[in-house]
Amino acid sequence: MKKKKIPQRMCTGCMEMKPKKELIRIVKNKEGEVFVDPTGKKNGRGAYICRDSECLEKAFKNKRIQKNLEIQIDEALYDSLKEQIENEK
Repeated sequence: MKKKKIPQRMCTGCMEMKPKKELIRIVKNKEGEVFVDPTGKKNGRGAYICRDSECLEKAFKNKRIQKNLEIQIDEALYDSLKEQIENEK
């Protein structure tokens, strides 16, 4: 029997490949709205980040999420992501 392939994605903070289920997906849809996608299935351009506050800070400091999503991101999204990560710990 074949082993099931586990989808891998790169974290925009630490730039490491990790299983997709371990990462948080941030999506930009056609209307230009940016939000967290807990299901990982919404339409739009996605960026992935570890469930670690250090990775989140690196990604925002180096503007990697903004480059991946090709849009300017506000502080409100950053704060909601940070809150979500800290609630999971």
